[in-house]
Amino acid sequence: MKITLRKLSTKDLATLAQRTINTSESGNYPVIDGHPLLAELKLKYADYDAVYTKMTFSGKGNDVANADQERDLAFTTLKAFLNSYRKMLTLPNYQSAEDLYGIFRQFGLNLDRMSYSSQTAQMKKLIEELEKPDNNQKLKDLKVTSAFDDMKDKQTAFETIFAEQAGANADLRNQKSASAIRKDLEKTLKSFLNLITAMKDIADWQLFLCRYQ
Repeated sequence: MKITLRKLSTKDLATLAQRTINTSESGNYPVIDGHPLLAELKLKYADYDAVYTKMTFSGKGNDVANADQERDLAFTTLKAFLNSYRKMLTLPNYQSAEDLYGIFRQFGLNLDRMSYSSQTAQMKKLIEELEKPDNNQKLKDLKVTSAFDDMKDKQTAFETIFAEQAGANADLRNQKSASAIRKDLEKTLKSFLNLITAMKDIADWQLFLCRYQ
């Protein structure tokens, strides 16, 4: 019996291994009960089954992108308000708006277009500066404290989901690769089928062999 497993699709290999195990454990073939190679095949299949359908990445990409969009919106909204207010010289506290907008300018008016990591670093610095007593009072004078708090909350939410993604991706990279696990399963399954073939002339094995021909 010529055995070629490399050309089988990922799903077909899993199906063949599963059916081989199910048939061997059906109770109809005592000769294979408790065989150590069957036990090894079950272990290799369990490893393969656990990862052959896994995603390459954590699957949190959309969550990270959505969290980034939300913090971008909070940032650009507050920035736009300060930019407009500072130009209205007849309004009270316009100088506060000018001062606060200057802080936004200092850390990057377009930081929402930066990479995730760069934006996070700059946002943290921006928030730290705005939280200083003098600047915090200016936010209160302009009645935009709630908008600032929202920007902080969105930044914190992004950092949380971004850290979760980084951790999940690290876990996936540390797992044994699917290709390596496939090779292990192919090798063990082929050895199991070769065993059946080698025992074809033994009376107790003939019935079992017929199941695979």
